[in-house]
Amino acid sequence: MRKQLALVLSVLAMMGLSPQLSASGPRPNVVVLYADDMGVADVSYGDAGSKIQTPNLDRLASDGMVFTDGHSSSGICTPSRFAMLTGQHHWRRFHGIVNAFGGPVFEAEDFTIAKMFKKRGYRTACFGKWHLGWDFDAIRKPGVEKKDWVKADSYDWTKRFPGGPIDRGFDHYFGDGTINFPPYCWIENDRFLTIPTQPVIKSQPLAGGGSFRPGPMAESWNPYDVLPTITEKAVEWISKQKDVQPFFVYLAFNAPHYPIVPNEEFHGKSKAGYYGDFVVETDAMIGKVLAALAERGLAENTMVVFSADNGPETHAFQRLEEFDQWSSGDFRGVKRDIYEGGHRVPFIVRWPGRVKRGVVSDEVVSQVDLAATFAAMIDHPLDKDEAIDSYNLLPVLNGEDYARPLRTATVQNTSAGKFALRQGDWVLIDAPTGSAKKESNDYLKHFGLESYGTGHPGLLFNLKEDPRQSKNLYAKHPEKVESMRSLLKRYTNGERCAPINR
Repeated sequence: MRKQLALVLSVLAMMGLSPQLSASGPRPNVVVLYADDMGVADVSYGDAGSKIQTPNLDRLASDGMVFTDGHSSSGICTPSRFAMLTGQHHWRRFHGIVNAFGGPVFEAEDFTIAKMFKKRGYRTACFGKWHLGWDFDAIRKPGVEKKDWVKADSYDWTKRFPGGPIDRGFDHYFGDGTINFPPYCWIENDRFLTIPTQPVIKSQPLAGGGSFRPGPMAESWNPYDVLPTITEKAVEWISKQKDVQPFFVYLAFNAPHYPIVPNEEFHGKSKAGYYGDFVVETDAMIGKVLAALAERGLAENTMVVFSADNGPETHAFQRLEEFDQWSSGDFRGVKRDIYEGGHRVPFIVRWPGRVKRGVVSDEVVSQVDLAATFAAMIDHPLDKDEAIDSYNLLPVLNGEDYARPLRTATVQNTSAGKFALRQGDWVLIDAPTGSAKKESNDYLKHFGLESYGTGHPGLLFNLKEDPRQSKNLYAKHPEKVESMRSLLKRYTNGERCAPINR
């Protein structure tokens, strides 16, 4: 798969010439495009045989660098977003998601990349899915019991809604919070644009299925509007930017997360059902953002990063049976797992003039590394307690000579007490299994996998020889197991993952 990807991207890159910019030029704009529950094989990378075609992401990849070994911090939503924005692994503070009506995961003085950009004179904006908590206590009426939190009249919707993006370093926010969590309405900055007046309609007509947590909904709210609307608002904001002030945009898509709601014009555009169609629509939205940058003459001085918060949802098993499409590609696992498929995600970086076009890197990188990378880009010195798990990726992106591997090791985690450590080609899963849920017999049979469980003290795999994690080498390499476990314990006991001098 890696060789095929490299060949496809090299051919695509040869179709145009890469523009050159001086390293001493103006500070670059930064746009982070963040998908929700997307597997590494949901991006076509120019492969005409892929059941899901993503031409805009293909173009982004051919114009920049693709990391085939890129990872989110967790196998679920909230933790990965926290880790990316702070440059520190989520498991240092929490493991789970923010549930309905949940408070912020941040502390007031937390470092975020948005705060960093703002300090350096950037305009900062966030669009779409937040899922990092809000201060619901600030708008909840006095004396409301927890059982009544789902009722619209339990809140004063005219009040400021604190605790969200505006309090984390963003100048501007537009979104719906989280598409399947209340309140179901539009929020701009720290105010409600549309007022939730009724309970969410549980029987919303959905193309590909899904559900909504109970809670208040604005009468005009429609899940099909979310993806195109947040994209439209991001494009509108970008179109107003001027060269005199750099900007940072974080556009967090709700797709292809459940509920699966591709708009009708995208139905049948893939060969992987409504899920594939939803990915195609997401790709089309990415195309609109890229077009806005080009039309404003901003593309040449903008770094664009595309990735996802974790691997595909468990419905991937159904798609494998129905469409013979496996979202995790060569890898085992899905969302919530600490097998590779749970956290190995698409990871693309385009930076004209600095990142060579059509490059495929097998360097192990994590989304926590974006913080130190951005800091180096804009010449922002990080304090010793900021972004403690973040490595600077600029040597990789710029094609410089550097000591490989860049990262000493990478910790993966979703649930409490269940960790994995990646070191070189090896991964140690310090648990009886890397799966969060029982794997179906049909899936195990399809890939010739053994089901691991309580009878195993741990799992050890060589990913270079066995990317599917089918051969447990734990018993054959006791010294490697103990060495890796020792390093893992050092990290989880508080040692930073990244060196201080980055």
